[in-house]
Amino acid sequence: MSIPSNTPSSMTTNSTSTPREGGLAVVTGASSGIGLALARELAGRGHDLVVCAEDAAIDEAAADLSQSGAAVVAVRADLSTVEGVEALVTQVRATDRPLEVLALNAGIAVAGPFVETPLEDDLRLIALNVTSAVHAAKRLLPDMVARGQGRLLVTSSIAGVMPGPWYATYAASKAFLLSFAEAVRYELRDTGVTVTALMPGPTDTDFFDRAGLDGAVVDSMSKDDPADVARDGIDALMDGEDHIVAHSWRNKAQAALLKGMPEPAKAATHAQLSKRKD
Repeated sequence: MSIPSNTPSSMTTNSTSTPREGGLAVVTGASSGIGLALARELAGRGHDLVVCAEDAAIDEAAADLSQSGAAVVAVRADLSTVEGVEALVTQVRATDRPLEVLALNAGIAVAGPFVETPLEDDLRLIALNVTSAVHAAKRLLPDMVARGQGRLLVTSSIAGVMPGPWYATYAASKAFLLSFAEAVRYELRDTGVTVTALMPGPTDTDFFDRAGLDGAVVDSMSKDDPADVARDGIDALMDGEDHIVAHSWRNKAQAALLKGMPEPAKAATHAQLSKRKD
């Protein structure tokens, strides 16, 4: 029987193994793409995992991740809902283990002119990309601070440094996440807890198809391997960096060029990438 997307469930894979030296890590949006790559990277570095996504592929991902020797708890929940985030928090606390790494990666995009995209789609994007990140951080970060130890990784995007015509709410959500990560990082600077923003560029995942951006100019560009992006992100996280633009030189050059550009010019530049090819 299929499980509705708003009904949380969980399974545990290889949960009886001895806790690994790296400690417990949580990754959201971990059934595919950058999220799955982040989970693999963390498992490879000796972490046990709680992985979360709303689709059934999270169970398959958990079984795959457990082959590394990690204890893996898979939580199937729709994080765009309060109930889904609370289901994740419940499962994390049920491990009865301190949380070492929290990777807030879950997100979606909505493509098209803002005045034409369905309201419910844009509101769900905000609920998943923005609200769920704030909700999960609010519930899980205080325990890290109380212990004086932990690392938070927030997946923003290179899209977050410029207005994003044709997927306006997506780019805005990533701008929020970048600002949020930097602000919370400053607040926690003396606590032993670090915050790092991961800023990928175009990456070889199913993002463009799922977002309705297939056929856009950016979709035809060369894309980074999600494993490379994840490695960059976890390296930066472990080094305590505030943010990392991953992975290619093109992304780093674009971020540098945009710094002094007026916002209307940034929007025009971004529009050339996100529009559909003629």
